[in-house]
Amino acid sequence: MVGINELTVNFGERYLFNKISFIINDNDRIGLVGKNGAGKSTLLKIIAGEEESDGGNISTPAGYRVGYLPQDMDFVHGKTVMEEAKSVFKEVNEINDGIEEINHQLATREDYESDDYMELLNNLNDYNERLQLLGGFNVEANIEIILKGLGFLDTDFARLTDEFSGGWRMRIELAKILLSNADVLLLDEPTNHLDIESIQWLEDFLKVYHGGVVLVSHDRAFLDNVTNRTIEISMGKIYDYKTYYTKYLQQRQERREQQLAAYNNQQKQIADTERFIERFRSKATKAVQVQSRIKQLDRLDRIEIEEEDNAAMRFSFPPAPRSGKVAVEASEVGKAFGDNRVFSGANFFIERGKKVAFVGKNGEGKTTMIRALVGEIEHEGELKIGHNIDMAYFAQNQAEELDKDKTVFQTIDEAAHGEIRKKVRNLLGSFMFGDEEIDKKVKVLSGGERARVALCKLLLEPVNLLVLDEPTNHLDIKSKDVLKQALMKYDGTLIVISHDRDFLDGLTSEMYEFSNGNVKQFLGGVYEFLKTKKADTIKEFEHKEKVVEKKEKASSDNKLTYEERKQKDRDIRKTQNKVNKLEKQIEDLEAKIEEMNKTLLDPKSYSQELMDEYEGIKKDLDRAMKDWEQSEQQLELLKS
Repeated sequence: MVGINELTVNFGERYLFNKISFIINDNDRIGLVGKNGAGKSTLLKIIAGEEESDGGNISTPAGYRVGYLPQDMDFVHGKTVMEEAKSVFKEVNEINDGIEEINHQLATREDYESDDYMELLNNLNDYNERLQLLGGFNVEANIEIILKGLGFLDTDFARLTDEFSGGWRMRIELAKILLSNADVLLLDEPTNHLDIESIQWLEDFLKVYHGGVVLVSHDRAFLDNVTNRTIEISMGKIYDYKTYYTKYLQQRQERREQQLAAYNNQQKQIADTERFIERFRSKATKAVQVQSRIKQLDRLDRIEIEEEDNAAMRFSFPPAPRSGKVAVEASEVGKAFGDNRVFSGANFFIERGKKVAFVGKNGEGKTTMIRALVGEIEHEGELKIGHNIDMAYFAQNQAEELDKDKTVFQTIDEAAHGEIRKKVRNLLGSFMFGDEEIDKKVKVLSGGERARVALCKLLLEPVNLLVLDEPTNHLDIKSKDVLKQALMKYDGTLIVISHDRDFLDGLTSEMYEFSNGNVKQFLGGVYEFLKTKKADTIKEFEHKEKVVEKKEKASSDNKLTYEERKQKDRDIRKTQNKVNKLEKQIEDLEAKIEEMNKTLLDPKSYSQELMDEYEGIKKDLDRAMKDWEQSEQQLELLKS
């Protein structure tokens, strides 16, 4: 359990948090929501001990472990994927080093009868028992499960982490956090670098995780599928709802409507009371009533309306210039990087006005196809852009590529040409950059704010083909909704890569799946596509499960997994505590019965009430004895 107590953070004269308090329990799956810049990432950093607050504190039990995944981090170089994942198990690694050293000594020494030799054997036994308790014999199997769930292949385990892109290295860090077995997981945008299948795997993992989970995410479907509690940060305060994101939106609206109705009723009551006071203030016959009403007003607990942050992007794409009927046509398109064949023989065409999505696992070639389309890389086959096509391209790392030393205004002003330069301030205003914000340097902006600057650049010229690679990364949910609505009204052609199911739902009606070097068309929306994929995934899972079962039967002697052993240890402690409590209860009841026996021996003290109480205590003792016997049997079974 983590206690956030009266936490306060100031940014100049503005409160980021003003004495906020809440508790994180082991079974909580908390979605931390709020607009970009509200303080979500800052709160996670403070709970993780990465930053300090200006007031209040974070309280945790002794030995409590926190696993924290930030949005950005420095990566370790020179290790393989497996080595980096193993680095989480520090105690297991130290024990294995100790066992290796003892085995070396046992192999070279011959003083078999000496005390030192016997001490080595005892230490080896202690090490092995501790290793079994920690699940050290299953470390590689657990690592394999997590890494494969996040999209890594067997062949990736021996590769150096330096060979992977930033997105894949973030997955390695996520794997380490999930393997750490922390009491609470703090995850800041964990889905930003995951494909749809990996997100679904992560959802299933987090649902059954043994500890608490607090996550910042702008993926509405992910929040709905994982969370059971939503904490909104707004205007320096928090609003705690014991439900998932979509339900929270409904409850928040209902709460505001009830609050507004109560506020209006109270304001009417106050106005009526004040009119009465004004009307009869000077009349002596009404002096008592007037004073009573004045005191009533003074004592009144005034209802306040929660401040609501309604700031949001508001924009629409300019009308698309007329183009030819076919926007993009691919004929036998292929691409390889050295020996790595990404895809080959891709054939498709996209008609004018269509909105299509490129989907598939990371590394299957979605971004590669887009980079070929916009002319950034060479390719095999023919990839034709249609007649009179004007294209705008939003790259996956577009926000990170902005010049960090320029201001927001300079970034857009220098990219604008012609008449649009006169409207730069208005355009930035529609992206929530006011007079103060436009003079901020890009390097001080949050990830979401940088994403909004990068999106703003798309509106500088009318285009009829938008090519967007993960445009929603770092955008808050409200901003994503605005972008989605603008794209739905856009009358040009759209090609988009996104792992956000809620964003794609209703936006695109045609998908191109990149898988195993092939590109296949799917007519339908994202949830229809996932439904068809689900059947394939289940079949594949069932096949893998049978293979795993065979391996386990061949190589296992019914040892418990780490998670099973940990659960068993918890059950033993819980049952032992129950036995101890029952023994204390029995002892107290027996002492009370002995005392009452002495009292009942005295005829003067005898009464029916006392006798009834005596019989009741005897029944309590019988029940406690039966419970103790059952608990003792349960404890013996658990320990056997």
